[in-house]
Amino acid sequence: MTSQTLFYSIIAILVIGYLIDFIMGYLNAKHFNDPIPEALKDVYNEAEYLKSQAYKKTKDRFGTYTSTFSLLLMLGFFFFDGFEIVDQWARSFTTHPIGVALIFFGIIMLASDVLSTPFSYYDTFVIEEKFGFNKMKPITFFMDKLKGWAMSIVIGGGLLALIIWIYEATQSTFWLYAWGVVTIFSVFMNMFYAKLIVPIFNKQAPLEAGELRSKIETYAQQVGFNLTHIFTIDGSKRSTKANAYFSGLGREKRITLYDTLINDLDDTEIVAVLAHEVGHYKRKHVITNLLLSIVITGVTLWLFSLCLAQPIIAEAVGVSEPSFHIGMVVFGILYTPISAVTGFFMSALSRKHEYEADNYAAQTYSPEPLISSLKKLSKNSLSNLTPHPLYVKLNYSHPTLLQRVENLKKS
Repeated sequence: MTSQTLFYSIIAILVIGYLIDFIMGYLNAKHFNDPIPEALKDVYNEAEYLKSQAYKKTKDRFGTYTSTFSLLLMLGFFFFDGFEIVDQWARSFTTHPIGVALIFFGIIMLASDVLSTPFSYYDTFVIEEKFGFNKMKPITFFMDKLKGWAMSIVIGGGLLALIIWIYEATQSTFWLYAWGVVTIFSVFMNMFYAKLIVPIFNKQAPLEAGELRSKIETYAQQVGFNLTHIFTIDGSKRSTKANAYFSGLGREKRITLYDTLINDLDDTEIVAVLAHEVGHYKRKHVITNLLLSIVITGVTLWLFSLCLAQPIIAEAVGVSEPSFHIGMVVFGILYTPISAVTGFFMSALSRKHEYEADNYAAQTYSPEPLISSLKKLSKNSLSNLTPHPLYVKLNYSHPTLLQRVENLKKS
């Protein structure tokens, strides 16, 4: 394979990926006007359904504009030797491989974020505001940006520097050591993300003593779930959309409830949602996903190590000097088709896990309050009740509301 062939293969991957997303979006959009399924008639009244349709159409159009802009920007970067320009600029500051890589990615990520910020701002303060979801103030929006940059520099930059140092020291076997580092980091983040990272962006507080906490603790005791960490989070400072999640391992496990969830649901429905989250833990979904992620990471790093030493990688994108960071960029694009396949199966597994967690909640608590909670949450987020089946298989980590309701009614 010549460098030119590889170059056009990269372009083809980018364009084909865009076209697949566009076609899937088009097929999904054709279902926006479908009648509400009989089992979900009570989710929306006529006015609310019209509002949900308008929201879906607006988000779909905006998604098409942003993805098209991103594709054109990326193609321009490839055809006008953008990577060579940035690489040479980075090398004007230092010749150390770690320093060059950090400056290279710093420039690209900063430029990318600056260019995408107007789209993100419009999405938050125009679209989400128009449909009543946004509660964020501009100062919070930009502070989130600054905090995100700081985290990228400290955590992302530190991890990248360590992996490049390992590569320089071990060369062909670097992927094994890098795999170990990434695995340790992944386990650490799984255990302590809620304790260390979430507070940077949100306020968390233990759920206050009262009827709701008593009901939660009673349920946890009944199913033998040792739950000492029940937290609420101020999700309402950014959006009216509600959520709850399980995080951590061992003694660090905790369940976090958005304050919007507590406002939207009654106590019985909240316990049902919590029972679903407990189901994920009881069915060992957290451990399964973590182990699968570790295996996929190992395979990915091994494939990366095979490509990294090939001079054709740098030549394909017009860069004169092969390097770790250029190899990362090119491999990341070449790996996209494999990533799509693994993502497809991981999404299918995720949907299976959601059914299992729903079934656990239905068996140990009750299906009715979980059904009503799912309907309320869908209504309050104006979710799509009739997505295209293929779009669901390719993009959804959760079954559709109709699928979940039908499954729970069988419980």
